[in-house]
Amino acid sequence: MLKRKLQIKQTTLSSAVAIALLGLSACSSEQVTQEPVQQVEPTKVSVAPGAPGADPVWAFSGKTGIGTSYEPYTQGQYQDADNNPISKVWFSVAQGILTETMYGMIHNAQLKELQFVIAGNDFVDTEKNDTISTIEYLHQDEAGRPLSLAYKIVNKDKQGKYQIEKHIFTDPNRDSLMMKVIFTAFEDGITPYLYANPHIDNSGANDIASVENKALVAYTNEQQSSVMTIKSDIDFVQASAGFVGQSDGLVDLADNGKLDAIYSTTSTDSTNAGNVALTAQYPTLNSNSYTVNFSIGFGADKASSLATADATLTTGYDTVLSAYLGDEKHLGWKDYLSSLAPLETMVNNTTDNGKLLYASALVLKAQEDKTHAGALIASLSNPWGDSVSAKVGSTGYKAVWPRDFYQCAMAFLAMGDTETPKVAFEYLKKVQVTDSTPGYEGTPGWFLQKTHVDGQIEWVGVQLDQTAMPIMLGWKLWQAKVLTDAEAVKWYQEMLKPAADFLITGGKVKLDWNDTSITPPSTQQERWEEQAGFSPSTTASIISGLVAASELATLANDKDSDKYLAAANKLSANLETTMVTNTGEFAQNSQGEVAPYYVRISPKGNPNTDTKLLDNNGKPGLDQRQILDGGFLELVRYGVKDAQDPIIQNSVKLIDNMQLEHNLRVKYEFKAKDGSTIPGYRRYGNDGYGEDVTTGLSYAEKGNTADQRGRVWPFFTGERGHYELALAKSTGALSAETKTNLVNTYVKGMETFANVGLMLPEQAWDGVGNPTRYNYQLGQGTNSATPLAWTHAEYVKLVRSMTDETVWDHYPIVVDKVK
Repeated sequence: MLKRKLQIKQTTLSSAVAIALLGLSACSSEQVTQEPVQQVEPTKVSVAPGAPGADPVWAFSGKTGIGTSYEPYTQGQYQDADNNPISKVWFSVAQGILTETMYGMIHNAQLKELQFVIAGNDFVDTEKNDTISTIEYLHQDEAGRPLSLAYKIVNKDKQGKYQIEKHIFTDPNRDSLMMKVIFTAFEDGITPYLYANPHIDNSGANDIASVENKALVAYTNEQQSSVMTIKSDIDFVQASAGFVGQSDGLVDLADNGKLDAIYSTTSTDSTNAGNVALTAQYPTLNSNSYTVNFSIGFGADKASSLATADATLTTGYDTVLSAYLGDEKHLGWKDYLSSLAPLETMVNNTTDNGKLLYASALVLKAQEDKTHAGALIASLSNPWGDSVSAKVGSTGYKAVWPRDFYQCAMAFLAMGDTETPKVAFEYLKKVQVTDSTPGYEGTPGWFLQKTHVDGQIEWVGVQLDQTAMPIMLGWKLWQAKVLTDAEAVKWYQEMLKPAADFLITGGKVKLDWNDTSITPPSTQQERWEEQAGFSPSTTASIISGLVAASELATLANDKDSDKYLAAANKLSANLETTMVTNTGEFAQNSQGEVAPYYVRISPKGNPNTDTKLLDNNGKPGLDQRQILDGGFLELVRYGVKDAQDPIIQNSVKLIDNMQLEHNLRVKYEFKAKDGSTIPGYRRYGNDGYGEDVTTGLSYAEKGNTADQRGRVWPFFTGERGHYELALAKSTGALSAETKTNLVNTYVKGMETFANVGLMLPEQAWDGVGNPTRYNYQLGQGTNSATPLAWTHAEYVKLVRSMTDETVWDHYPIVVDKVK
C-alpha cells in the first residue's frame, strides 16, 4: 500500500497529473450514510503557494468517447431561441476519465482532465492510473448500436476495494455538462476526492481557481475570460485550490491521504495565475454506496456560470438525459439517426451489425462547430496531447482542413444527411483566399491550409487538392439535387470558378511566411503537408476538380468550360512523364522486366532521377524513387485511371511488398476478432510522423529524431477497399462471393481498428520498435489523434460503396471526359 501512496506523489510532482471531472446530473433518493468525518486542523492559509505550478500539457489523445448535444439547424444556421437553445459544450473521454472539454467554439478548451482520487487505508489512488476501466453507450438499440453520445464508464480498483460508475453527457438546453457518479466501497474508510485541472480558454498557464458558493470555480487572468463552475447535489466536505505539482490536492493527499492544507483560492488578484487544480472531498464510504450528481457550467462570468450549473442540477438527471437522447419536447441524437434513411440498408454490409456505422454517424456530426455552422474539424483532440505544452493556445486537430472537410461532407451525403454537407459547402467561402483576406497579396481562389472554425488563419501552405475538393463537392451536391441549378451557378461564380482558375494558372502567393509562386499541377504541399512537387493524389483531385468545374461552367453558360476540360486532359496525358518512374531498384518485376510505378511525389516532375525529397519529421530525405505511397489509388477512385491500368497494378504490388525493410515498408497485417487477417497501411515509406522506435517517446516529445516512425493509418484500409471494389467491377468479377470477401476484409478491417468506445484512430500500432509508455498492442490506436473524422468518414463511405456496389465518391464525368 505504501508503494501506491508514493507513486501518486511522484506522479504529481514529476508529470503534474491533473484530471478533470465531467458533470452529469442524476436524481437519487439514496441517503448518504457515513461515519463522522475526522476533523483535521487545516493550515491557516487561504491563498495557495507555488505559482505558477508545473508546466501544463494537454490530455491523452486516444479518446474512447466524445460528446456534445445534437442541435437542429434553423435556416442553415445554429440560432438560439427559447424553444431551441443551443448548447455549445463538447467533451472527450480517455483512460476512464473526462478529458478536454470545450465551451464556446469547438477548439476552445476549458478543462484538461477531471478524475477522482480515492484515499483508503494506507493508499491513495488516482482513477486514471489505478483502476480498470470499461465504457459503453448509455443509449443502445436492441442490436447494441449506439443511439447517442452519452457514456457509462465503470472504473474498478485493481485490488477490489472500490468502484466508480460515471454517466457523462451534456445538457442540450444549457452550456453545461452533467455527470452522475455512483461510488461503491467494498471496505470501510474509502474517501473520494474530485480533482479537476482547468485549462480555461485553451491554455493551462494563466488560470485562477477558487472555492466559493459551495462550488469549484476557474477562470483566467484576462479581462474577458470564460468561467467554469463545478457543482454537485451533495455538498463536498471541504475543498481546496492549488497549483499543480506544488500545492494542489494531489500533493496534499500524497503525504498522509488527507486533505489538510486548505486554500480557498490561488490568487486574490490576477497576479498569481498559472497551472491550477481544484480538489473537493466527498463523504467517506464504509462498505456502502451513494450517488452524486455533478454539473459543470460555463459562462462569460461567475454569475452566469454558476446559474447554468445550478439550473442543470435542478432540472435533474432523468430530464436532461431524456432531452439529450430526444423526447417529445426535444430533438436529440436518436432523431438525427432516424433521419438517416440509408443506414438501415448499409447495416447489412457491416460485420458488427452496424455498431461502428451508427457511432461514426454520431461522431462526425459531433465534430461540427455550433457558432459557425458547417465548420467540420479534423478531430476533437490534440495529437500526443500529454506531451504537448499547453502554455499557449493550440487548436491541435480541432480546426478546419478543406481536405478532411471534403471527406466528412461526402460521408454525410453517403449516410443520407443532405443538410449538413450543404451548410458545410457554403461555409467553405469563409476559408477561401480572396482580395479581402487579411494580409494577403497575390492570386486569389485557393483555400487556406488550416484555419480556426471562425476563419482565423493558422497555417498558410498552398495545397492544390484542398482547392480542387470544394469544386468536386459542389458538383456532387448539385448532382444529388442538394444544390438547385440556380444555387450551383451562384456558388460556381462566387467560389468555384476562382478556385478552378487557380488550379490552371496558379500565381503569386504572399501570406505570412509564405512568399512563393505556384505553377500547377506542382503543389507547394501534397496531402501530407510535407513535400512540394508533382503528386499523384493531388493531381487526381486537380483533374477531377477541373472536370467538375467544366460541367458547372456549362451550366452557368461560361465559355471557360472548354478551357477547364482541356487543362484536365493535358494533366492526365502528362501523368506518366511527371509522376511515374521506370528506373531505380523498385522498377523491375520478378522476371527482371521494367515495371514502371507511381512515386509518392516528384519534386521537379522528373521521376527517373535520384532527386531527394525534403527532410521531414526528423527523417532525412531519400531518393524519390524509394518512397512508396498509396496516393495513386485516388486516380482510380475519382475516375482518372482504370483499376486495371498496368502502372496502377505495378504500384499496388510494391505497396503490398511486406519483405521491404520496416522504414520503407507500407503494408502490415493484423488479426480481427474472429482470427481472420486484415490489412493496414502506412502513409508512405520513411514516414517520421509517429513515436520513436528506440526511446518510445511521443512524436517530437523532445524534438524530432531520425528514429521517429509514422504508423499504420486505418483509413488506408478503406482506400484499398475502394480500389478493390473498383477492380472487381472493372474485371467483371463482382459476384456475391467477391463482395462478401471485400466486406470481410476491408469493412471488417476498419472495424478491427475501432477502440472499446467505437472511436477510430488516426494511427494504429504496427508492432515496430518500443511500444512506448503505454505498451501498445498490435493494431491498437496510438496517442496520435482519436477519433479522426477522416477515418470515420472513410468507413461510412466504404460501407455505402459496398452497399451500392460502386465507389461512392467516384466521378463518372471524369471517366467520360478525360482520355
